[in-house]
Amino acid sequence: MFTSIAKAGCLAGALTGAAALSQYPAFTQQYIQRLGGTVDALAEVVRDFDASALEAGLTRGEALEEMTGTAFLEARATDMRRTFARHVILTDQLARLRAASAIDRIWMAPDMRDRETLKATWADYEPALPVTVAGAVTGGAGFVGGWAVVALLFGALKTLFRRKPRPKSVAPQRIDPPLSRPEPLQPTPRLMGETRP
Repeated sequence: MFTSIAKAGCLAGALTGAAALSQYPAFTQQYIQRLGGTVDALAEVVRDFDASALEAGLTRGEALEEMTGTAFLEARATDMRRTFARHVILTDQLARLRAASAIDRIWMAPDMRDRETLKATWADYEPALPVTVAGAVTGGAGFVGGWAVVALLFGALKTLFRRKPRPKSVAPQRIDPPLSRPEPLQPTPRLMGETRP
């Protein structure tokens, strides 16, 4: 009974893992598209700031240094520094993801670490049928991984609830009395051909 439940559970885990991981390539593609839009938006902000600084005869650094004197200007300068840094990081990330093949992107999950882009991609994500090689690879990995995880869980449960073997009851041994050696028969004396009673 337990074995049948474990096999069904492993199969369910394998199918769930395959379905989940097979979506990774499609999710990656949608992440890249959204990341491209984010980089374009940041690039426009950076260009506008640099153009304004240039019109005032300032470099970007000098323009940031000029943004002092009030709490608003200082907060705005901090925001712009954060925007410049994010633009550089995401531009590099986008270039690496676009240059990689669909198979290479399987191992590039750490490169998709921009929280805002991840949240936005997940919010609008629509599952896609995995018809690519990358989808087949991730689906197969999900199948094996899902089976393995559920099999380990059932193995742990089986170990926890395994009945301890009862000690075998030892039947009392019958002790036979020691055998006594029979005494030798004494010859019966005969009288005149008759046997004495």
